Amino acid sequence: MSDASTAAAERLHDLIAAARKAGADAAEAVSAERRAASIGVRNGALEDVEREESRDIGLRVFVGRRQATVSASDLSQATLDRLVDRAVAMAKLAPEDPYARLAEPEELARGPYADLELYDPSERSAADLEAAAAAAEASALSVDGVARSEGGHASHSTTEWRLVTSSGFDGTYQGSGFSVGVGVIAEKDGSMERGGESRSTRWLADLPDAGAIGRVAGERAVSRVGARKIASTTAPVIFENRVATQVLSPLLGAISGPSVARGVSFLKDYLGQRILPPGINLIDDPFRPRGLGSAPFDDEGVAVEKRAIIEDGVLTTWLLNLSSAAQLGLKSTGHASRGLAGPAGVSTHNLHLAPGALDAEGLRREAGSGLLVTSMFGPSLNANTGDWSAGVSGFWFEDGEIAWPVTEVTVAGNLMQLGARMVPGADLEFRGSFNSPSLMFDAVAIAGK
Repeated sequence: MSDASTAAAERLHDLIAAARKAGADAAEAVSAERRAASIGVRNGALEDVEREESRDIGLRVFVGRRQATVSASDLSQATLDRLVDRAVAMAKLAPEDPYARLAEPEELARGPYADLELYDPSERSAADLEAAAAAAEASALSVDGVARSEGGHASHSTTEWRLVTSSGFDGTYQGSGFSVGVGVIAEKDGSMERGGESRSTRWLADLPDAGAIGRVAGERAVSRVGARKIASTTAPVIFENRVATQVLSPLLGAISGPSVARGVSFLKDYLGQRILPPGINLIDDPFRPRGLGSAPFDDEGVAVEKRAIIEDGVLTTWLLNLSSAAQLGLKSTGHASRGLAGPAGVSTHNLHLAPGALDAEGLRREAGSGLLVTSMFGPSLNANTGDWSAGVSGFWFEDGEIAWPVTEVTVAGNLMQLGARMVPGADLEFRGSFNSPSLMFDAVAIAGK
């Protein structure tokens, strides 16, 4: 453990001891140290430089069933003393929350933890970042039909997160991040379309070549030029793997413990029931090496585990932190997620929908004719009924072959009914913390001109 990490641990333990002495019955303290740098270029010239070095701390205290949270970025002793006094005073005035608590010792994650390869010590200088951003932009601009750049960017960051509780938990882990991206505009006969691409990884060696990222961005923009509106219809719709998670995201909100506890979920009565076709599995894995969502414990110190949230189409669990689990009479599933201020919410770790048998071309051939969605915006959801709609653009395909680009259309349906007809493709790629293959749905309402 480095001297800085040791000092951070001691600071959190001292903060909890001070809170107990000031009248708190229990407390937890978190710290986050972050170093980050990002470079932006436009037309080969440096456009912006950002650098961040921060150390922040948060404290949650309990007085009986009352709780309060405070945070600060000034770590002087005088500020920390005021932080403790303010937190305890606020907790004494807060309304009682019968479900607020810290994890019990038997619920806590215990080390030693497996090496999840979350931290790459590689460094990228400002010159390295500028060169990567410029290379991505130059490659995108070199694609025939690309008219101008919206800018290239590259970044590098490192973080260290530590959580200490009065119930006996002390855990920490480091993470790193590397990213490159670019956006460009293609133009033809007065028609302009935007295309972009970006990638983020834990390890520098896993980051794709900046030139390859730029080529994808340029080709994506050019392929969209000349997009048409189409008449309203009902037809098969395929959501490309890059955007398919946006169709699945409302399902996560509906199985979030706080939503279920409040009764604001169209899935609140479906635990243990089939909500997707047989054979479909939605897996959450906090232990995937180098995963952007990997973690050895959740943000309440609770042990995490790999689990099938949906198995063979059946909803197996809610996503629970300590509070929502208590409200529902269940145990935390290790999905607590929090910042420095405020109580924990819930989120998944590394989530993916298992792939099916057909590749992207196979899905189009299976569908025959329909809409391939490559971008989405402005989604709308009725959380109680599951009625959903979104603005989309993409491509119309005929006889399984791409025919022409499409813009300014809306797709809509009930997620329960759509989910029952979901067909996953085989093109799963692990690009982020939530990944899906392309998804096909038959007979979707499409609103056009």
